[in-house]
Amino acid sequence: MTRSQRLLSGLFLASGALHLVRPAPYRRIVPHWLPAHREIVLLSGVAELAGGAGVLSARTRRGAGLWLAAVLVAVLPANVDMALHPERHRRIPPALLRARLVLQPALVVWVLRATSGRRRRGT
Repeated sequence: MTRSQRLLSGLFLASGALHLVRPAPYRRIVPHWLPAHREIVLLSGVAELAGGAGVLSARTRRGAGLWLAAVLVAVLPANVDMALHPERHRRIPPALLRARLVLQPALVVWVLRATSGRRRRGT
């Protein structure tokens, strides 16, 4: 297992756990037009936990990477909504809200590369 895979797994395991343990901050970023904010947050937390755990095993790593990429795409509307409505998220600098839009595709690329099965130098 590479450092990148360990970091990726840890990131999603921690984030998924936080969705379940401290769901309130995540509920606040679910777009207003979506129903069932609590359920969406809990489901996305479980999805992140499953993907993070899947990265730990070589047998499930590729599927977990595709799963996590799909999760990242699924939560993109929240990032777009936050960038479009910074007044709802006054604690977060507007530049950071916009940066999330750039970081999301970068995270997808990292997830797919780290779980592709090809070993890279220095990882």
